[in-house]
Amino acid sequence: MAVDPVTMTYRVPYADTDQMGVVYYANYLVLFERARNEMLRAYGLTYRELEQLGVALPVVEAAVEYHSPSHYDDLLEISAVCSEYKGVRIKVSCQVRRDGKLLAEGFTRHVFADMKTLRPVRPSAEILTRLRLA
Repeated sequence: MAVDPVTMTYRVPYADTDQMGVVYYANYLVLFERARNEMLRAYGLTYRELEQLGVALPVVEAAVEYHSPSHYDDLLEISAVCSEYKGVRIKVSCQVRRDGKLLAEGFTRHVFADMKTLRPVRPSAEILTRLRLA
């Protein structure tokens, strides 16, 4: 799958940090979600449009590997790319960097699901094309 990552910037607010002054570990999954949202938008299909097509993308697996902490007021670059598509599942790989230095990396795995039943469904040709998976 040869799709370029989509990168966004995010300035860390004080509310994202813990008592030690570093970004709380679980907030990296929130950063992944923000980047994933922007990736979908850049690919031409927002979550709202996906839901209007009757499809949800629930997370079924998530992982983060932490390399170095980030702090209040850091300007982060968060990238996301759809790195794998198989059947009804996609994997979105993410990286968080500050000034080019890798701080964290990981992924979320999602299943295409019917909005009403939440049962797995194969994505339509339109969805695959718009998400650059076809």
